[in-house]
Amino acid sequence: MSALVRLRLAGFLRTGRALAPLLAGLLALGVLYGGGRAQPAEAYGVSAVVLFPVLAWQTRILLDVEPDVQRRLALVVVGPARERAAGLLAATVAALGTVAVAMIFPWLVGGVTGPVGPGDRSLPVGLTLGLWAHLLALPAAVALGALASRAVTGSAGYGVAVLALGAVGALVLGLSSSVAPWLAPPVMATARAVTGPLAGSTALLLTAGALAWAAVALAGYVWRRRVRP
Repeated sequence: MSALVRLRLAGFLRTGRALAPLLAGLLALGVLYGGGRAQPAEAYGVSAVVLFPVLAWQTRILLDVEPDVQRRLALVVVGPARERAAGLLAATVAALGTVAVAMIFPWLVGGVTGPVGPGDRSLPVGLTLGLWAHLLALPAAVALGALASRAVTGSAGYGVAVLALGAVGALVLGLSSSVAPWLAPPVMATARAVTGPLAGSTALLLTAGALAWAAVALAGYVWRRRVRP
């Protein structure tokens, strides 16, 4: 299975398909951090929201690079479970690379600053919360991108529709905690939470919500792949 993961990552990188989501993410982050400096936790919380649709799009591109015939050959060679796991693992590795860039980029453009007042969080705490916010958005983004892949939707048009509806729905539903918040991954709620005091129970609830949403979405992906290999 590791060979299949490397093959899909190599196809994603060597075909140049990785450039589009990377440039889109850098452009969005450049606009975000162009407004001035912010504390790390606050800046990275918003960054995770901005990157959510980018990571989902990146996952869809990676999974769609492989031709359908090659994907079906992989199903025969390694089996359905390993073939699906290899695609999701490759997408996760690629997403972690994008998250790493997002964590470093604001320091290069002067978009974040250390504590300036007595009530500000320390730099290690801010960085930890920022990384946590990104890692919470990552599994849900990968799951959404997988649901939008050609292997599930059957066409590029349907894939774009699933991706757009999922990303917009996550952001819109996240703006209101009173309108079925469980229907969307808690990327907006996480961004709000890291701007102020964060209780341990709140952090656990947000983590559980993000993982539960991703698990349900991935279950739908696996079910659909069984119906349509």
